[in-house]
Amino acid sequence: MGSGAASKKVLPRVPLRPGEGSKDHLTSFEGLAALSLDALSSVAYGPEAIVLVLAAAGTSALGLTLPVTLAIAALLAVLVVSYCQVIAVHPGGGGAYAVGKKDLGATVSLLAAASLVVDYVLTVAVSLAAGAASLASAFPSLDHHLLAICLTGLVLITAVNLWGIAESARVLMAPMVVFLAAIFGVIIVGLMRSHPAAVVGTAEPVRISEAVGVILILKAFSAGCSALTGIEAIANGVPTFRPPRARRAQRTELMLGALLGAMLIGLSVLIRREHLAPRGGVTVLAQLTAGSFGTGWAYYAANIAVTLVLALAANTSFGGLPVLMSLLSDDDRLPHLLGLRAERPVHRYGVITLAVLAGVLLIAVDATTARLIPLYAIGVFIGFTISQTGMVRHWHGQRSRHWRLRAALNGTGAVLTAIAAAVFIASKFTSGAWLVVLVIPALMLLFARIQSYYQAVGLELEIGQLPHRPRPANSLVIVPVSDISKLTEHALHAALSLGNDVIAVSVHPDAAECAAFRADWDRWNPGVRLETLDSPHRSLVHPIVDYVRQAQQGSRQVAVLITEIHPRRWRYRILQNQRGLLLATVLRASTDVVICTIPYRITTR
Repeated sequence: MGSGAASKKVLPRVPLRPGEGSKDHLTSFEGLAALSLDALSSVAYGPEAIVLVLAAAGTSALGLTLPVTLAIAALLAVLVVSYCQVIAVHPGGGGAYAVGKKDLGATVSLLAAASLVVDYVLTVAVSLAAGAASLASAFPSLDHHLLAICLTGLVLITAVNLWGIAESARVLMAPMVVFLAAIFGVIIVGLMRSHPAAVVGTAEPVRISEAVGVILILKAFSAGCSALTGIEAIANGVPTFRPPRARRAQRTELMLGALLGAMLIGLSVLIRREHLAPRGGVTVLAQLTAGSFGTGWAYYAANIAVTLVLALAANTSFGGLPVLMSLLSDDDRLPHLLGLRAERPVHRYGVITLAVLAGVLLIAVDATTARLIPLYAIGVFIGFTISQTGMVRHWHGQRSRHWRLRAALNGTGAVLTAIAAAVFIASKFTSGAWLVVLVIPALMLLFARIQSYYQAVGLELEIGQLPHRPRPANSLVIVPVSDISKLTEHALHAALSLGNDVIAVSVHPDAAECAAFRADWDRWNPGVRLETLDSPHRSLVHPIVDYVRQAQQGSRQVAVLITEIHPRRWRYRILQNQRGLLLATVLRASTDVVICTIPYRITTR
């Protein structure tokens, strides 16, 4: 280069750590596996829920299964389009919570958050319990070990998600593809047959307890809407996608809507054509599978695929709830710990919290699916309603092009989901829904109290205001010592670099030991003053604490330097540092001094 050219120093490229590159975020197809298994697997119980409700009016009422399913599919289309709009308006994730906070106020956003937390926890419990029950149906010897199966599955899914959301998506892609192939195979082969290949289960008498009417149809509609749970998870987990995040998330939402709608309608067409009624010992989906494939290997393979995906559907919550908890912690409504991420893009503490809550719930109900179903879907319907209503408010305030059409679409969805939520609560209240009605307000109160605490602390700390300029002060560093060794030298060397006045403090139970220690100190002569304290009761902590309290009087800044021995092998750490940890704990509880810890690393053991 010529003399007039500017030189440029090229810095070496630093390799990305795990979680810093796009490879640890989701593509659209990976997002379908990581965040949509809950919704996709709901075809295993959604159509059956409709059939069970309509059967109360006799076999003639089962012909309404297809019209009810078409109404649910129409609502599904409305919700999918709406959540695509939510993703565009709120690309930071949060779904109904983000919409409620922006457009409907603090109280409604708390309701949305509490509802989604309940729904996500129940999704994990229901998915694992249903998967364990299906497995026990194929292998009856496992019937007495359902809870152990659920907890084992919970541990495995938690471990995969702690490793990373992208890794969990890759693990789940193969089961998702097999499941989709099995369901669409049942539909296509079943429609091609002129009559069922086989009939499974035992016939049960149909007991008519209701007449066909608006109430029965509404009950069937709300029960079938359980197939819609999970479609909000993509909007909640937008930050887990690769850039452009919003576009990839919208593409995933549309794929989910198309697949779920096609499966629901296809299965309902088969139910209507075969005049399918509930039978003992088998599910409606198992009956359809036998009608299409017979009872050979394809029947068992399809049922195992359904079982596996039902168990893995819990992963939807692990993709969505930790992101929601992170948003709540950013708003001071949950502990800030839940907003921290590991090196990989994983909200580690949110994942652990979800696993613990789901595990406690499974233990409480002994992994019985029937005891969980009455609690299910209420939270998500409340979230749907809030999201739709908030988008109506958004379009009304923005008044952009075609805003009336968009507002009408979201308003229709809000009315339908509100009706479904009200019917579900009313019909399932005595069966356990009352618990959700109590838990959701309790969570809202918890969020509000945590936020109130953070606000009070912020006022006392004057966060956001300019404080007074700090004033320099003399400092005193106190170093507790028990013997003269390299550890003592290490501690004093660090203390002399921290303050201009250093005192070593040693506690002795008798005068002879004290005199011997002082003689050794004078012979060593480290240049640091030594204070020896008597301890007739052989207490080593309280004499030092009393000394620190006396030294704290005045304007000096007092610091206590505590050494910690770090063995090379972690299993030896329990053998060290007990007195130091106890001293630090007591000092924190009873003084305002600065507590410093300095490690000394052992290299031999």
